[in-house]
Amino acid sequence: METTAAFTGLECVDCGTTFDAAEETHRCPGCGGILDPTYQYDAIDLDRETLESRPFDSMWRYEELLPFSRESATTMDEGATPLVDCPALADDLGVGRVLIKDEGRNPTGTFKDRGQTVAVTAATKHGASDVVLASAGNAGQAASAYAGRAGLDSHVYLPSRSGFTNKAMVNVHGGDMNVVGGRIGDAGTAYVEAREENDDWFPLQTFVTPYRHEGKKTMFYEIVEQLDWEVPDAITYPTGGGVGLIGMYKAATEFRDLGLIDELPGLYAAQASGCAPIVEAFEEGRDEHDPVETPDTICGGLEIPDPGASPWVLEALCETDGGAVSTDDPDILQAGVQVAKQEGLEMCPSSAAAASGAWELAERGEFGNDDTVVILNTGAGNKEADVLRSHLMSQGV
Repeated sequence: METTAAFTGLECVDCGTTFDAAEETHRCPGCGGILDPTYQYDAIDLDRETLESRPFDSMWRYEELLPFSRESATTMDEGATPLVDCPALADDLGVGRVLIKDEGRNPTGTFKDRGQTVAVTAATKHGASDVVLASAGNAGQAASAYAGRAGLDSHVYLPSRSGFTNKAMVNVHGGDMNVVGGRIGDAGTAYVEAREENDDWFPLQTFVTPYRHEGKKTMFYEIVEQLDWEVPDAITYPTGGGVGLIGMYKAATEFRDLGLIDELPGLYAAQASGCAPIVEAFEEGRDEHDPVETPDTICGGLEIPDPGASPWVLEALCETDGGAVSTDDPDILQAGVQVAKQEGLEMCPSSAAAASGAWELAERGEFGNDDTVVILNTGAGNKEADVLRSHLMSQGV
């Protein structure tokens, strides 16, 4: 299997066993743990000047720190999204600077594209003909898009509550779209049953494939470059499974160890109070979550009651001196409206949890007056514009 020069294989984050990436494709065969791509960092010769000399045109400009080369990737030039200054929000939060990393500018309108470009590339290199996953919506849409580009068949299991745009575009991209009654857990059950009947389908499921968090780590690389190599004081991230947060944590440690930055940003997980297992575990000082028995939030992308990588997420929060915050659905929706009204940027409801969380953190005195705060907008507002509009209508607007 053709890989980049420094990519050495996969390591289980639970038991530490290492594997040849040409042989193992998903979870650890010994303990069932998550596999993480590894690199020989001493072999990577990368400095600020080299990166600055490259066009800011795709996440694949960081290919030395990715498993596969840009030339061999299934890509639509995802990444290289803007980091937008938001002075009105900075005034509201009482900080020096607020910026929104606008992942809604990706090909299918979400940061899921960063993960799927790497995961689908891996599928092609392993000779897959079909890919499969369960998704709350955006990851399924992205998977079907990249699978179509790679000439693969995709099978996507979505809960009935998924938005119309996601369902429609899975079909438009040629995917086999299966709508399952209930919530994301029900879609996950259908996905497992489908895999049992089709063991040759290549899973793209979160933390089943080792490659989705690997693609999302490029968000942090870009943020630091866009800030002229200044590390932000805080990054608030809308957290369901925590894939992007883990990716950014890994990226920050990589850049630090390569000498490109000197410190790590404070990483903050923002969740909806109706489904906040990470927040509850963090506040109670635990190193693993307890599943939420009855999740209840309008933010479908955040309604992950049993996030399988919670120990890794909690490690990231603690090791970066970050934290966790949850806010109620009405506050989340109002934050999305407020960002659109003040700054013009359109956030999907799940993403707006990061903005709502930032407001709550500011009220708690978590930020300093001169702090730089980055808010992750993980998806375009037009994905679920009806939800935000309904919120306004409930207020008589």
